[in-house]
Amino acid sequence: MVDISAAGTQPVSQERTAWLKGVRSVVVKVGTNVLSDANDQLDDQRIAHLASQLHGIVASGRKVVLVSSGAIGAGMSLLGLKTRPKDLPHLQAAAATGQAHLIETYDRHFRRFGFHAAQLLLTANDFKNRSRYLNVRNTLLTLGEYNTIPIVNENDTVSTQEIKLGDNDRLAAMVANLIPADLLIVLSVVDGLLTGDPSSPESRRIPIVERFDEDLLSLVGASKSSRGTGGMRSKLESVRTATAVGTHVVIAHGKCDGVIESILAGKDVGTFFAAEQQAIPAWKRWIGFTLPPKGRLQLDAGARNAVEHLGRSLLAIGVVGVEGDFEKGEVVSLVDSEGEEFARGLVNYDATSARAVAGKKREEMTRILGEIPYDEVIHRDNLVVTSIPTGQA
Repeated sequence: MVDISAAGTQPVSQERTAWLKGVRSVVVKVGTNVLSDANDQLDDQRIAHLASQLHGIVASGRKVVLVSSGAIGAGMSLLGLKTRPKDLPHLQAAAATGQAHLIETYDRHFRRFGFHAAQLLLTANDFKNRSRYLNVRNTLLTLGEYNTIPIVNENDTVSTQEIKLGDNDRLAAMVANLIPADLLIVLSVVDGLLTGDPSSPESRRIPIVERFDEDLLSLVGASKSSRGTGGMRSKLESVRTATAVGTHVVIAHGKCDGVIESILAGKDVGTFFAAEQQAIPAWKRWIGFTLPPKGRLQLDAGARNAVEHLGRSLLAIGVVGVEGDFEKGEVVSLVDSEGEEFARGLVNYDATSARAVAGKKREEMTRILGEIPYDEVIHRDNLVVTSIPTGQA
């Protein structure tokens, strides 16, 4: 059983209060398990309580966007399905049926507070294409001018493997990057990040993570949730995406009454992940933490140091390997000799040309290509370091 009073009884954390002082925009992600009752039906009372909390965010003068799972789960119930479909057509049929019911339920409860639900159904292509990406951002910001609460979900009715985002944890981080949001609240059915298996009595909640570390991933497995598609590993990967661009993140139990109010009050609820100190400009957020890479460039140690720590552009002479089939202007990963990614950027050469000039000086590049449109394989303005900061210059 969930202690629904637990959130409101937690002490205030001075650290959290200081971090949350300047929060003006919030993205709330709620998972399928939070929205479902014991019979796998949409929990009307839980949605009513969530609507009240979202109204509280708006009443405090902050902007809010909701990223909501639950469409497939709601559709399964309406269609009489006992288990989650495994084939795409039945998944999409459940999503199409459930999405209408989900939004109607939100809208009904929002109207009690004078708001309407505004629905945005997105696919990965809406984030890959710069124009569509900006259109989504403009829509979200414009909706904030009216008495609406935007509800974002992946468009499961049309998504295929090629255009699928993955899960709503990732989508929530991408929306937080897009706005950008000061705070991302991820509501699940766990108390936060634990030191071990949630079923173990020895596991303890980690209250605050001041700096994201890859070792955190060793605390969790790759399992998915019972009704949804995400697990704690997925949540941590999304936390990394959000905190890297200047967004604080809290993972907390969504079935605790008053959990959002408690989080915004700085109470010791869930796990608080502090944002990196320096926010990344919007253009680089799009390059480094939204677009999926089309290929990989392997760099020697000197080139890695120049890109990662010295703020330099990538020159062809530092490239020792090229993988994938990409066009000029697409995103590629920059990896070291072990294949570990440390940066991403928009490449100035297609894959064929990149392979031809890899490891070459400018004079050699001219002889090979006949014309050198760019001195850099990736210019610094179009390059983003994605590795976790180590304190090096």
